[in-house]
Amino acid sequence: MKTKESRFKVHDEMTAPDGSLPVLKGALAAGGQLSNFVGVLAGSPAALRAYARFRSELRQGTLPARTQQRIALAVAADQQSEYALAALQRSARNAGLGVDEIALAREFDSGDEREAALLRYVRGLLAGDGPPPRHLHEEAREAGWEDEQILEAVSHVALHSFANLVTRAGDVPADGSVEEGRAVRAA
Repeated sequence: MKTKESRFKVHDEMTAPDGSLPVLKGALAAGGQLSNFVGVLAGSPAALRAYARFRSELRQGTLPARTQQRIALAVAADQQSEYALAALQRSARNAGLGVDEIALAREFDSGDEREAALLRYVRGLLAGDGPPPRHLHEEAREAGWEDEQILEAVSHVALHSFANLVTRAGDVPADGSVEEGRAVRAA
C-alpha cells in the first residue's frame, strides 16, 4: 500500500536548513514527536520561526485553552482541513473538551453560551470579505468577552488559517504516516 507523500519535503533535525534548527532543537528538548506540518514548515526557517513565535505568544494570551481549541476546530472544519481536524481531536480532548463540545465547535457552536457567542463572531469573520456583522461583535462583548480576547480570537483564526493553507498547499499527510518517524515534538 502506498502512503500519501507531501509535496514539500518533511524535514527533521537532520535534514532541516540550519536556520530552522534552533526551533527544532527547542522542540527536541521538550520530547515527543515532530508533526508533519512542522517538518514541512522547517523547509523555510523564516516561516517556521514566524509560526513558532506567533503560536507561543498566543498561548500566553488571555483566551482559555478550551476556547483556543474550539476556535481551531471551527476554523479547521470551515476550511475542510482533514489534517488539522485529525490532530485537533486529540488536543481538544486533552484540553478537557468532550466529544459533544468538539462536534459543536466544528459547527461554530457550544453548549456554553459565552463560548457560542465568540464562535458565532468567528464564523462571521470567516464568512465574508468585509467585517463580521456588528451585532456579532456586540453579542461577543455582551457575553463577557473583552476586546483583548476578541483580538486574540481573530489572531487564532489567522494562525490556524495559515497552518491549514500550508498543509493544503503541501498536501501534507496526517501525522502517523510513514513520514513521521522522528523523535521530536511540534514547535
